[in-house]
Amino acid sequence: MLLYHRAASRAIAERLLLRHAARSRRMQWPSIVNAASFSTDSKLESKKPVVSSKEIVSSLAGYLWPSGDSPEARGTKSRVVLSLGLLVSAKLINIQVPFIFKDLVDVMGTATPEVAVALPVSLVLGYGLGRFSANAFQELRNAIFAKVAHGTIRQVARNVFEHLHGLDLKFHLDRQTGALSRTIDRGSRSIDFVLRSMLFNVAPTALEIGLVSSIMAHQFGWEYAAVALSTLTAYTGFTVGVTQWRTEIRRRMNKLENEAGGKVIDSLMNYETVKYFNNEKHEADRYDNVLRAYQDASLITQTSLSFLNAGQNAIFSAGLTAIMYMAAQGIVDGTLTVGDLVLVNGLLFQLSIPLNFIGSVYREVRQAVIDMEAMFALRAVQPKITAGSIEGFSDYTTPKSITFENVDFSYREDRLKK
Repeated sequence: MLLYHRAASRAIAERLLLRHAARSRRMQWPSIVNAASFSTDSKLESKKPVVSSKEIVSSLAGYLWPSGDSPEARGTKSRVVLSLGLLVSAKLINIQVPFIFKDLVDVMGTATPEVAVALPVSLVLGYGLGRFSANAFQELRNAIFAKVAHGTIRQVARNVFEHLHGLDLKFHLDRQTGALSRTIDRGSRSIDFVLRSMLFNVAPTALEIGLVSSIMAHQFGWEYAAVALSTLTAYTGFTVGVTQWRTEIRRRMNKLENEAGGKVIDSLMNYETVKYFNNEKHEADRYDNVLRAYQDASLITQTSLSFLNAGQNAIFSAGLTAIMYMAAQGIVDGTLTVGDLVLVNGLLFQLSIPLNFIGSVYREVRQAVIDMEAMFALRAVQPKITAGSIEGFSDYTTPKSITFENVDFSYREDRLKK
């Protein structure tokens, strides 16, 4: 019996030593290990992500249109279809608003006394009703789609959590708990934005740009459509180029944020060891170094964002100025009315809305996908010990009984109180 307890105690002690050794490697004590020879970064946080952006988007698309005929799947599909219907209705109503405004301006300039009151009032009411209906449909769409988005967040987070529990002990010993928590939290927050962008921004924006450009070409001539499309092309190209440059900065910020969170949690979890080696200042310096690097990356991110916004505004202002000059020249020549000038301005600002979405959506989707890369990479990690790897142990036969012979128990004489 004594030998049995000693063997069990030895196994427990070896397990605790293994855990302590793994934590000590992550803590990088200068007096114990060589800090330069060990890195706290996981292989999942290498320069190239394990899971590509295409795989992430494809995985999320499966949650928008789930397979099967269960009540939950049918409900999700119904909400997606209804949301798309509200989206198309809002776009069509929104296109009519500049035309109502044009008619209102023309009527006010040429109306006879008999219609000087009734017709403008009806147009003003129609203008207000159109704007209200478009916004109401958008808000109703967001409310209906909310259940789909949050349901997807819950399912993905649960799948990642269950997968982490299915991994072997070595994975958790070599990983930083704080970094894992931040990875899951940041990736879950990004799912909602990516889902809405896939469904409500990319294809609808292209549709609206095509409608506005076609209307301008039919109503005023191909010159106006050419200026609008040139503005769109320059705006999109500039946005994509600058955003791709900012992507690497964002990846570095995420890596530093994970590292900072991991250092805080690991240091506090090993509070006794920190105090024992009198390493409080060393831990604070290590944490401050990471925060300083994160601060530098944040400054670069903010500066590059200001440059991006300034460039976008310059391109759009140039296109707006060119089209307004052409419309003003048409009024002078007698080919256009003041209402046409208002219509051109309204259509171009109508085009500015998807233009702004092209810039912000592309930028935010890229950043959101980067935030999700680490979380989806966790799902790609396979445990080293699986059910198939231990099938060979099934042939091992254990004795059906345990026999203890010549077992006795006693206290040491020098430990007894007399």
